[in-house]
Amino acid sequence: MTSAAIVCSGLWKIFGKREQEALAAARDVGASKHQILEEFGCVVGVAKVSFSVQPGEIFCIMGLSGSGKSTLVRHLNRLIEPTAGEIQIGGRVINDLSPTELRKLRSEQVGMVFQHMALLPHRTVFDNVALSLELRGRSREDRRRVAEDKLRLVDLGGWGDRYPDELSGGMKQRVGLARAMAADPQILLMDEPFSALDPLIRRQLQQQFLELTKVVRKTTVFITHDLDEAIRLGDHIAIMKDGKFVQVGTPEDIVTAPADSYVADFVSGISRLNLVTARKIMQRRESIATLSVEQFCGLPRVQTADKLATVIRTAADAGDLIAVFDSGEPAGVITRRSLFEGILCNDPVGAFS
Repeated sequence: MTSAAIVCSGLWKIFGKREQEALAAARDVGASKHQILEEFGCVVGVAKVSFSVQPGEIFCIMGLSGSGKSTLVRHLNRLIEPTAGEIQIGGRVINDLSPTELRKLRSEQVGMVFQHMALLPHRTVFDNVALSLELRGRSREDRRRVAEDKLRLVDLGGWGDRYPDELSGGMKQRVGLARAMAADPQILLMDEPFSALDPLIRRQLQQQFLELTKVVRKTTVFITHDLDEAIRLGDHIAIMKDGKFVQVGTPEDIVTAPADSYVADFVSGISRLNLVTARKIMQRRESIATLSVEQFCGLPRVQTADKLATVIRTAADAGDLIAVFDSGEPAGVITRRSLFEGILCNDPVGAFS
């Protein structure tokens, strides 16, 4: 199995002068965030969070304002020091890195893209993108070559000699992304990079980012307060509340099996048509013992990875059953009832138990 790119184990961040006392109360007595504030005057930012991110994965962390998601992501390059817990990047524990080692981690291994790009106004787009390379002592010719390449990746070829005040908001975001990639880090940390943009531009940048990740395959931790964005971008999603992870799973898992009412409220308005797969709503092949192989193979068919929208189109010309195949092998069937249950957000498996 491939080693995880990021591993966080039992991470805590408590702000305040009595943080160690507050930590002990939270760990040993189970004191709540409110109790910690009342008794110790401390604020719990992150509470016993553990997770891992695989190489090349987009891991989305979402939650309401104040849930701790931005605090958490800043631990991954130690912009914030943890109160307790361990952080590994590429198998290396970063908690005790020296200032020199930490600078190297931030400049070479972990790039960060903020909501506000903070581009240097007196420098051209080329020089903004190539800033990290300049700090490393790379030649101007080399810096320009890398900057041109990264700007083409974010669809800004030809804009390198302009200045930030000549760019739109969406273009500045793309310059920020190109700047992060110019250092060629293995990991990108993105803290609500598109949230300040108009909806249309935001969606365009989401799509461009998805296409870009297919090319560069960077491991990404993406912070957002927008579930639609998390579902669209994330391989896995973590939902935070009061500094804790409430649920971690694939977008399909989060939408079809919310862990509690808090998550259920988040996903209540999400369309399942292009999210839920045939695998999720099918009945196993062995549960339809009355069907012969010939009958099964004669049914309209879909694949296990096909989405509800595809299943619905197939069902329009089908009878009561649809055959589901996985890599050419029979996997199960979808009945009209299981299809309707999937559309109505009910538990399709429970319908047959």
